[in-house]
Amino acid sequence: MHQNQKLVEGRILRVLAERIAPAIYSSRVPLDIRAWEVPDEPVSATEAIAATYEPFAPGDRWGRAWSTWWFEVRGRVPAEWAGRTVELLFDPGFQGDWPGNQAEALVHTSEGVPVKGIHPRNGYVRVTEAAVGNEHVHFYVEAAANPDILKDGFRPTALGTKRTAPVAPIYTFRTAELAVFEHEVWALHFDVEVLFQLLKAIPDTEPRRHEVLRALERALDVLQLDDIAGTAARARGELADVLARPAHASAHRLSAIGHAHIDTAWLWPIRETRRKTARTFSNVLTLAEQYPEFRFAASSAQQYAWVKERYPSLWDGIKAAISRGQWIVVGSQWVEADGNLPGGEAMTRQITQGLRFFRDEFGVQTRGIWLPDSFGYTAAFPQIARLAGLDWFLTQKLSWNQTNPFPHHTFWWEGIDGTRIFTHFPPIDTYNATLEGAELHHAVRRFRDKGHATMSLVPFGYGDGGGGPTREMMERQRRVQSLEGSPRVEIEHPDDFFARAEAEYPEAPVWVGELYLELHRGTFTSHAREKRGNREAEHRLREAELWWSVAALRGAEYPYERLDRLWQSVLLQQFHDILPGSSIQWVHEENEADYARVLGELEELIVGGLDAAGLSGAVANSADHARRSLVVDSANVPLGIVDTPGLGISSLTIVAPRYPVAAVQDAEGVLIDNGLVRVRIDARGHVTSIVDVVNGRELVPAGRVANLLQLHEDLPNAWDAWDIDAHYRHTVRNLDASDRIEVVQDGVLRARVKVTRTFGTSRVEQTIAVHADDVRVHLGVELDWNEREKLLKASLPFVVHAQHHSAEIQYGHVRRPTHTNTSWDDARFEVMAHRWVHVGEPGYGIGVSNAATYGHDITRGVGMSGEVETEVRLTLVRAANSPDPQQDAGHHSFAYAVHPGASIADVVSSGYEQNLPLRVPASPAAVQDWSFLSSSESGVRIEAIKLADDRSGDVVVRVYEALGHRAQTTFTAGFPIGAVREVDLLENALTSNAPRSRYLAVDGGTIELGLRPFQVVTLRITPG
Repeated sequence: MHQNQKLVEGRILRVLAERIAPAIYSSRVPLDIRAWEVPDEPVSATEAIAATYEPFAPGDRWGRAWSTWWFEVRGRVPAEWAGRTVELLFDPGFQGDWPGNQAEALVHTSEGVPVKGIHPRNGYVRVTEAAVGNEHVHFYVEAAANPDILKDGFRPTALGTKRTAPVAPIYTFRTAELAVFEHEVWALHFDVEVLFQLLKAIPDTEPRRHEVLRALERALDVLQLDDIAGTAARARGELADVLARPAHASAHRLSAIGHAHIDTAWLWPIRETRRKTARTFSNVLTLAEQYPEFRFAASSAQQYAWVKERYPSLWDGIKAAISRGQWIVVGSQWVEADGNLPGGEAMTRQITQGLRFFRDEFGVQTRGIWLPDSFGYTAAFPQIARLAGLDWFLTQKLSWNQTNPFPHHTFWWEGIDGTRIFTHFPPIDTYNATLEGAELHHAVRRFRDKGHATMSLVPFGYGDGGGGPTREMMERQRRVQSLEGSPRVEIEHPDDFFARAEAEYPEAPVWVGELYLELHRGTFTSHAREKRGNREAEHRLREAELWWSVAALRGAEYPYERLDRLWQSVLLQQFHDILPGSSIQWVHEENEADYARVLGELEELIVGGLDAAGLSGAVANSADHARRSLVVDSANVPLGIVDTPGLGISSLTIVAPRYPVAAVQDAEGVLIDNGLVRVRIDARGHVTSIVDVVNGRELVPAGRVANLLQLHEDLPNAWDAWDIDAHYRHTVRNLDASDRIEVVQDGVLRARVKVTRTFGTSRVEQTIAVHADDVRVHLGVELDWNEREKLLKASLPFVVHAQHHSAEIQYGHVRRPTHTNTSWDDARFEVMAHRWVHVGEPGYGIGVSNAATYGHDITRGVGMSGEVETEVRLTLVRAANSPDPQQDAGHHSFAYAVHPGASIADVVSSGYEQNLPLRVPASPAAVQDWSFLSSSESGVRIEAIKLADDRSGDVVVRVYEALGHRAQTTFTAGFPIGAVREVDLLENALTSNAPRSRYLAVDGGTIELGLRPFQVVTLRITPG
């Protein structure tokens, strides 16, 4: 017989789309519609039901951007539909077919109980399985007129806030009707669809492809196009044999789990995410009733908390589904946070707050980190996760790498301390899988561990904007569970998948260090004010917990609930589209307001803690090392030099500076010298020389200047707020011209020079300062930023031969090459650091600490003198136009410091000092120097002090080794110690297989501790 494959395939596609799909619903009747527009923000169902509704009809316009409408729909099931399955079909005017980024709805009963979410791929509600006839149907539907922010690509849009969005309606209502659901046609649709997708994936040389094609052709031959419902069963009979053939024994196994990656904010505000969770979770509960084998995994304790607060019936349904094993709590975090920017303690609290919520509310212990969509992952993650009792890690985001495909899908990930966690990247390369044939076969083709492993995981369901799995996906899964020519697709608990995958591949390859995403590098910088808000909030939380711990040991009541609430506010803002700066304007305006509120409350809490501890008259040092520092009053006027112990207090006793500052201004500029460091500033306001007087070294290369502001064009190919593309380096404007240079402070305690510049429509004030008794050069930037699609960096070139740089991450640091020998090195042209970076050569190093800057680029070259130079550039601010066209506009403050001759231990201390200024009392009192806790080893740092969550009164102390050395330290406490235990991050006794410190011993008021390189240890101290 002659080959006619293309003709048959064309016939299959047309009959499926134009005859079978429309026949799934055989009869329809319209419903009566009435509508009410909510005047402002969303209201409860109770309030909505009590409102006055107006007549409404298909074709009517509704919904200015971000508005909420309620529709009341009524009708009766026709008598002739008795015994038939009836569904409500609701289409408020969907635009396109992708859910989550446009109109959405939640159907309620006439009593206001949520029933099911509605979106373009899930527009039905089952009314009755078998109608009696003449039943009254009455629903209320809450519809959200959410705009499609990216419908025009990465262009500026006014839709990002209610304030700027157009007022005209953006949707045209399409339909609200009852329809008869034809079960046999529905089943035929997926028999044909699954088999057609299968044959398209099978090579033409395989007999199986032709068997499937001919079976489909026979099915269409017996299907009467004018009686689809009446002949569907016969057509299905022609397909039964090819559908019944099981998968090959060697077929790849896909472990499928229902999922809905709901971004806590992104192209919609947080208030909308609260409703997205309800819509999605109601869909999931409906699906769980229809398909007993269905399982669904959801992360993010915050989203569960919103459901508990606002939707009690859904909350009860979730708990029941968990008890049945159909709903699986995963993720272990408060939100799916950014994987780079949160500090070590914040990353820890993301996990402990999440685990505690899941334990208290559901009685479950999650086993892994579920982070499919964050923009790279810190090398501190494996240790943090394992110390919380977690066994596995999942993401798929590195499949987005622009340059280097990641070499594994299943592997052991090793962190900076040597801790390993079993890790999997789903080769299906999406967390929004629909279980269509092309996706399944893509996963098999892409899987890089063939021959060693035979399984991978597939999260399926509509995500980002929510929606979740659908019955269409479950119909596909049922047919490909074991089907010849297809990978096996079996519903499975993620814990079970990871246990089997590890057992199958225990000697999986090891990836050491950070999981750097070769994309979205701009998220280290976008929305710089929020980066500062996050940094300040993390450090103020440290201070509040410290001083209230002291107060509690002195009899005060520790503010557990208040601190928990503040932590949860900060953790929420660390979601991976908020803190990275990649959301709409509404989100970021709320974020800045929330940080202002949190920081104000934390300031009150810190002052209250010092007062409750009886320390309000003392100078307070929240850093863990003793420091000699310049203190200033509330007007930033220097008061003097003070010595203060770490984590302790001292009197405001001014000591004479050993190295006073002198400044001289002449026609060539300004020279500042304190005997430790000498700085020359030229007539343009550039730093032309930094001399380390102690070591006799010039830091600034010949012919170069330091602290140079450089302006770049910043128009990435896509993903504006997310990306910095390498071509930004092709254009640069050095901000050389200055409007004014003045010495604004000239005294023995501090000399400070201010340089004013204007460029474009922006204005900047740079300050260069040297303090008495301080080797550092303190640099500040006050910026009024009004540029668009520009990138501003601060350049610090140094005469130092650095093959690598060290950059602080959570609980330690990473080393990265400064060269570009490989494509992997070259792709790291923009990198992340927390409070400091360090560049050095044998015998000499330079540190650069910062108060709120994360994005850096660090390169090396050969200067005009023939010496190797290393340039550190801090990325200060960007000005992307999408998705927020006002990104970063306005005022910014930056502070950073150059530390000549610094070891890594020195710059670690500088980083703490930059972010934890001494607290100077308004009314000084004479006090004895006192320290709550001190470490004898400069490389062992104390990151957190708090009271135990179980309210036992025990003190919890988190310490880490910061230098990458083996360390032995003695902690000396300023309070009596009864007992000390090493515990996990949840403050429980370590399990038998958990990594421990090398030894722990207590002797009176001291604690002896041995640590491995970069080890994190949590101590639980019972006061004596």
